[in-house]
Amino acid sequence: MDLEIPVGKRKPFYRFLEMLPGMLSYGVIILLILLSIFNPLLASVYLLVLISMALIKIFGISYHMLVGRTNMEKACQVDWSRRLHDLEDPAAAHARLFATKNKQFEYKTHLRNLQSIIDEPSDYPKPSQIYNAIIMPAYNESIEIIEPAVQSLLDTTYDLSRLIVVFAYEERGGAEIKKTAEILQKKYNDAFHSFHSFHIVEHPKGIEHEVIGKGGNITHAGRWLKSYLGNLGIDFSQVLVTTMDCDNKPHPTYFDYITYEYIVYKDRKNLSYQPIALFTNNIWDVPAPMRVIATGNSFWNIVSSMRPYALRNFASHAQPMDALVEMDFWSVRTIVEDGHQYWRSYFHFDGKYGVVPIYAPIYQDAVLSETYKKTLKAQFVQLRRWAYGASDVAYVGSRVFSSKRRAPFWPSLTRFLRLLDGHVTLAYVALVTAFGAWLPLLLNPEAVRNIDAHQLPGTISLLQTIAMLGMVIAIFSSFKILPPRPARYKKRRTFLMLIQWILMPVTSILYSSMAAYAAQTKLMTGRYLDKFDVTEKLTVDINDRLKAERNRSKDDQGGASK
Repeated sequence: MDLEIPVGKRKPFYRFLEMLPGMLSYGVIILLILLSIFNPLLASVYLLVLISMALIKIFGISYHMLVGRTNMEKACQVDWSRRLHDLEDPAAAHARLFATKNKQFEYKTHLRNLQSIIDEPSDYPKPSQIYNAIIMPAYNESIEIIEPAVQSLLDTTYDLSRLIVVFAYEERGGAEIKKTAEILQKKYNDAFHSFHSFHIVEHPKGIEHEVIGKGGNITHAGRWLKSYLGNLGIDFSQVLVTTMDCDNKPHPTYFDYITYEYIVYKDRKNLSYQPIALFTNNIWDVPAPMRVIATGNSFWNIVSSMRPYALRNFASHAQPMDALVEMDFWSVRTIVEDGHQYWRSYFHFDGKYGVVPIYAPIYQDAVLSETYKKTLKAQFVQLRRWAYGASDVAYVGSRVFSSKRRAPFWPSLTRFLRLLDGHVTLAYVALVTAFGAWLPLLLNPEAVRNIDAHQLPGTISLLQTIAMLGMVIAIFSSFKILPPRPARYKKRRTFLMLIQWILMPVTSILYSSMAAYAAQTKLMTGRYLDKFDVTEKLTVDINDRLKAERNRSKDDQGGASK
């Protein structure tokens, strides 16, 4: 079965599936309006069902958020470097740990893993045989953004001599990014820094059938890496590849952690490894609406780590090189190559595929542009791009309902329905929760007087009050994942981090909901998003420098004109 997204005109069934998320998302609102006009009582029942379903989900999300955050904190305290070293001589490590009765996080699991290797040593590679490769894509980001991410690789606990770094930059990014790449290669390929090697790979522009996006860039870099490893005689099954944006900073134990997990799973080729993305690098610098959205996205990634049945690839993730080579790496025809990679892998392995949660975070930047207005716009564009993952509904559905299907039907159907429900719920739930209770009163006030529907706003308000428990948990958790307050901010900034949550209903509607409707409308009308709009992620320091450079440029131009 072809793993790629169709080029050009789609078949009728594929087009129907592309339109399906938007049809259902708009349909929920349209049905509520029609029922409010013609049958307010039924509208009330319908609305209560929708709100109750959302409320149940909120309780589940809140629980998973608390447990997931606890798991993350515990995992970050584990000495993964030591545990990885234990796999070199599992018999000696097992005897030592069993004798000391060590009580660290997942101690019993570690002992079981050691015992499995002792029982069947031929099924498990040794850590000294494994390499980690990082593909770091870039477009036109400044060196101030990129170099801290590269530097963070040096600060990991992993054996740097087994770390291969591939800096993948876009030709369309211009001369400046090429210059940045050459500076980085010269600096970090120095033996002093101890990487196995640091390479730069330029992705040519204008390749046929490629959308303008990250997928083509990292796939081009992956093909280069395939040739490089082949020349060195390194077996592809001994290389774990992480894609990591050029603003990402992995937790110091990340590479030890994923290497450990890669080794202890027998079916390692059929798995990918998903860390928790936390948008906290510059969280103190961004405007309040962006802080709420970034924190909410961080929470969702924590929650997702607790739901392995629904866990998907997102942003930075790792996968074995042999699997990537078989699949020809990532899709070059979608702007959401990360989430889409899950489905490519799922169908490539005939449904025998899973995602292992990695409870170590990779820290990323929240959206911040040069001006407040640009930041607000850039945030919407980013969320619309993420919501464009609704395009996977057609990709998955066309394979689930295909006579050529090789993945099992019922598990595949369950995944399809969960995918569809997630995108439809994202679109309508904030709107329905905020305004749904008032529709019967506004559209058919005469009929409402004769029934109990006029009590609906009060009932919905009560449910919303109950749901505020989730907000309290979110606020508490937000302070737990915050990095230390920068010295340039006074203590009142911390207070602003608390009161910012009054913006959550607004950001949920104007950003999450509207971005989902915008993406689904694009799919409904066949106006596909074929360009990855790179999100600006700055800090206050970089913003100040850019403003100073612009002011100097204006002064120079003014002097020249005089």
